[in-house]
Amino acid sequence: MQLVCDAGEGLNSSYVSTGQAGYIPCITLGVGMPGFMDIAIEEARSAAARGEVPVGAVIVRDGAVVAAAGNRTLELKDPTAHAEMLAIRAAAATLGTERLIGCDLYVSLEPCAMCAGAISFARLRRLYYGAADEKGGAVEHNIRFFASSGCHHAPDVYSGIGESEAGRLLKEFFAGRR
Repeated sequence: MQLVCDAGEGLNSSYVSTGQAGYIPCITLGVGMPGFMDIAIEEARSAAARGEVPVGAVIVRDGAVVAAAGNRTLELKDPTAHAEMLAIRAAAATLGTERLIGCDLYVSLEPCAMCAGAISFARLRRLYYGAADEKGGAVEHNIRFFASSGCHHAPDVYSGIGESEAGRLLKEFFAGRR
């Protein structure tokens, strides 16, 4: 994919062509700008509005958003269409490489085993996540993928970033389903 620069109103930004649905903001944060986890949480809100489990992910390189996605498992009828997987696929396509060296992932929920495996294979540098997932998480819960002998690459992991808002979105979503 080709990077397309287009200044956003009031933002230090350009836009990255997604090749499907137009452009996503490629934001370089400045004073008073939202953090990358805020963007991931906004993707989670959008997922919830589509009836999907509210999880959002953002991949950042050199201070700019390369890809952003929310869960789309129902919409795409694809059990692998987790926010992290979609963001990794989009970032790899945008950057023209399967190795996302020097890239960081911000995700609103602790990644599952599938997503942790993809994070490892993509060679993401850092993982920042919001809410812990005691049932399905595989980073600091359950199999602890990055600590396993089968893990080829382990990113630096930072948990609890935006945890209260990410957790609130999940609780509200599932309370509405009961």
